[in-house]
Order: sequence, then structure tokens, then C-alpha cells
Amino acid sequence: MLVQFHYLWLAIGFYTRLPTPGCLDYDELPKASCYLPLIGWLVGGVSAGCFYAFNLLWPHTVAVIVALVAGILLTGAFHEDGFADVCDGFGGGYDPQRILDIMKDSRIGAYGVIGLFLMLGLKIALLSALPTLTVPSILIAGHSLSRFAPLLLMASYDYVRSQSKGRAAMYRPSYMELFAAGLTALLPLSFLPPKLYLAVPIILFVNGCLGRYFFRHIGGYTGDCLGASQQIVETVFYLTASALWTSI
Repeated sequence: MLVQFHYLWLAIGFYTRLPTPGCLDYDELPKASCYLPLIGWLVGGVSAGCFYAFNLLWPHTVAVIVALVAGILLTGAFHEDGFADVCDGFGGGYDPQRILDIMKDSRIGAYGVIGLFLMLGLKIALLSALPTLTVPSILIAGHSLSRFAPLLLMASYDYVRSQSKGRAAMYRPSYMELFAAGLTALLPLSFLPPKLYLAVPIILFVNGCLGRYFFRHIGGYTGDCLGASQQIVETVFYLTASALWTSI
């Protein structure tokens, strides 16, 4: 049990900007990746709290923007950075090595800027269109479910870089770890109408297509690919939730 608490602290220290004990052994970091859905609870909870507080004084859309900003600040734009790198790499690369080289570059290019702008704009539009009382629960579910997506890629494909820039990316979760993480990711959906469970097969399908796309172009995944999968699945969940809410 103490070991699991150690892994949880490692996940908090690596995937958020929250302070953690200084005695953590970061050589064990890869095993902490299975706590990603629980980190989603934390990030989604903070975002939901900010939305609720700001919605008391300002318009719905302003509260949505503040909620998204809170999540970005809490994680240090960790996953957004991966998404931008993937946009640049796969948008501007013409062969596997060139794609990997572009993603490794710390500078952001046109594809990354445009991708981030469109993705954040889409999130704002979708969350702003949902009923006010629903948004906090949607945020928690979206952050939790989307953080299960990288684990599925890690379990299905190989890490393609010879040297590890992000040690947490080089891990293959066991079936038991995936099962526990999956249950953790699904739990926030129990606070939403049952029809939103229909979003689960859709986001699994999208994430599966994303994994095959990465495999076809670079032979596996990188840490940036994992960040991109989280952001894409989160956005697809909001898209699906919005469609289900208005049409079913």
C-alpha cells in the first residue's frame, strides 16, 4: 500500500505543478503512469471548482475559459505541449525521422499554434453550449476518461525513441493495471446521465485510430503522442457529450 502511495505522489509531482515530497524516487516514475485517470479527477475537480466559482459572478463562457486556464496552469500545459508538437511533427514531417526531429524541437511552429487555437476554441464553444449545472461533472469526466487513452497506447505500441526524454512514457501497463485505471476513469460518468456512457465506445474508437496513425507513420508512440491522445480524446468526449445531450 505504501508503494502505491509513493507512485501516486510521483504521478502528482510529474503530471501537475503541485508540490510533492522531495524524497521521491523518480526511477519508479513509469509505474506512476497508471494513476493518470486519478490525476484527471484532480485536474478536473480544480477546473470544475473554478467554473462554479466564476459562474456565480460572470457569464457562462467566462467561467468556461477560467476553468480551462486553471487546468492548464495546474498541469503546466503538459499535454497541450505534446499536442502542439504532434501537430508540428506530423504536419511538417515527410518521413519518420523528420517527424521525430520536429517533435523534439522545443520551438512551436505554425501547425502547433493553429492546432492549439482550434482545439481550445472548440473546447470553449462546446462547454459553453452545455447546461451550466452539467459543466463541472463533464469537466471531471472528460479529464479522467481522456487520461486513460495514453495508457491504452502504451499497452498496445512501442516507445520509438532510443533515448527517453520522458521516462514515464516508457512503460507497458499490465492488464490488471489497465483494468484498475479504466474503472477509475469511468467512475465520474456515474454522476452524469446514463446516455453519456455512449461516449465511451466513440472515444475508444478515436483513440484506436490515433494509435494506428502513429504506428503507421513512426512505428509507435512518443511522449508527445501520449499528450496529444489525451487532448484529442478530451475534446472528442466534449463533442460527443454535447451531441448526446441535445439529440437523445
